[in-house]
Amino acid sequence: MLKFKDEINFKKAQQFFFQKNWDSTLVYSMKQLNSGKVKELKDYCHFLRGSSFRELKLFEEAKKEFNLLSKEFILYPLVYNNLGIISLELKDFKKSIYYFNKLEQLSDKDQKKYYIKSLHENLGVCYLHLNKFSQAETYFLKSSEILKLEKDTISLIGSYNNIANLYYQQYKDNLAIPYFEKAYLLSAKVKDFEVKRQTAKNMSVVEENRNNFKAALTYRKESEQWKDSLNNQNKIWAVADFEKKFAVAQKQKEIKVLQVENKLKNTQRNSLFFSAVGLLLILTGGVYLYAQKVRNGKTILRQKNKLDELNATKDQLFSIVSHDLRSSVNALKTSNAKLSATLETKNYDELNHLIIQNSGIANGAYSLLDNLLHWALLQTKQLYFHKESVHLHSVIQQIEYNYKPLLLDKSIDFENLVSKNIFLFVDLDSLKIVFRNLLDNAIKFSNENGQIKFLSNDLDSDYCQVIIQDTGIGMSEKTITELLQEGELLAKKGNSEIIGTGLGLQLCKQMIAKNNGTFTIESEPHKGTKMIITLPKNK
Repeated sequence: MLKFKDEINFKKAQQFFFQKNWDSTLVYSMKQLNSGKVKELKDYCHFLRGSSFRELKLFEEAKKEFNLLSKEFILYPLVYNNLGIISLELKDFKKSIYYFNKLEQLSDKDQKKYYIKSLHENLGVCYLHLNKFSQAETYFLKSSEILKLEKDTISLIGSYNNIANLYYQQYKDNLAIPYFEKAYLLSAKVKDFEVKRQTAKNMSVVEENRNNFKAALTYRKESEQWKDSLNNQNKIWAVADFEKKFAVAQKQKEIKVLQVENKLKNTQRNSLFFSAVGLLLILTGGVYLYAQKVRNGKTILRQKNKLDELNATKDQLFSIVSHDLRSSVNALKTSNAKLSATLETKNYDELNHLIIQNSGIANGAYSLLDNLLHWALLQTKQLYFHKESVHLHSVIQQIEYNYKPLLLDKSIDFENLVSKNIFLFVDLDSLKIVFRNLLDNAIKFSNENGQIKFLSNDLDSDYCQVIIQDTGIGMSEKTITELLQEGELLAKKGNSEIIGTGLGLQLCKQMIAKNNGTFTIESEPHKGTKMIITLPKNK
């Protein structure tokens, strides 16, 4: 949109939107709305915000933004598409059909112009949920024919599965099974492990219903193998990402060492030159050489101390990796052995428990690796901080979404009571790391059916308090003093069941300090805990 090229905030919002950075898109589009009055530009901003909220699964906020758009907006057909998808996600199938029918009235040329895909598939899903099988069948078959022409294999597999499920619900097994088989055969042509796992699982159910338990078990094992492959792939990507970042940090340290060596060589050449001059000016040259020697000694001593500090950091990192990751890998190994044995007994309750346990161990190991990476970069001064205006309420909404499964697992009630008018001047990535670690601790030390709140308190025009309050097990004054002290990184702390390295809280304290903030704790045993962070506002 070249006619808006001078609008800096809109330009940034648009760039972040194409980069799929939804949080930054929301921040800069709001800045543009607050500063601009052009109707067309406002429509674009509301569209970007609505699409970002939809991607973040904040559907009610997305609907509000889309409903603020004027009907004259050039991309309004995409508004119908977004509202239809949102209604489908919210299981309001009749309203979803209403919006998709608006799109169906467009010509094929206009549908391609606006890149509207999966229209017939979505309509089929809506009618299927409403038990209107005839209409659902019509749209599913139409969608599958289009996908065959477009050679969209993965979408075609999904369409075949939908058709099979449609017939299955009507007890038309003779019609459903060929589509399950088609989907399974097509899955051999794709590299998506999740698609392969789902089609194999569907075939195992088909064979179970046929009472062909041997074939069902074969498909079930294949499904589990694809699931293991998917989990392994995710772990490999996570480890590769960590190794890549660690390698970059190591390379940067090597460059610094080379720069220091070059500096020392230059200093030595200068010393030789001034020594020659000193032969002519004995007194003056002698004084100069002595001063140069002292300066070089201080430089070498500083470099030695820096290298000693880096070696100590390396030793701490290896100690954490060898202790915590070995424990996690050993736990996974033991649990996988139990999983393999339990699979033969078909004890599905125990299988489900072991899978959930494996997922928890993997998530814990990944969280440790993430904290390790950021802590290492922080210690070696490789972590980049970019302070900007951050909308506090939106950041906490995203953190809540990321931890929704853990909150639901312990039936914890979460409330975001932070004012929607607060903008902080901080580094966004480090702020998310702090909130994630503190919320993770609050969940870990809370009992089932507990409560966690995020609150805000305006101190003055420059600073704001963010309070994370839980109703968990609390802690003693002695424990609070130890946590707030700058002690050993690997000092163990624990209650009856939970033991940690203290790395997450150490990381939080350092990142809060980097953002010119302060951190305190208020707590009593069995009466919950308040984590209080003071951060600068955006002026």
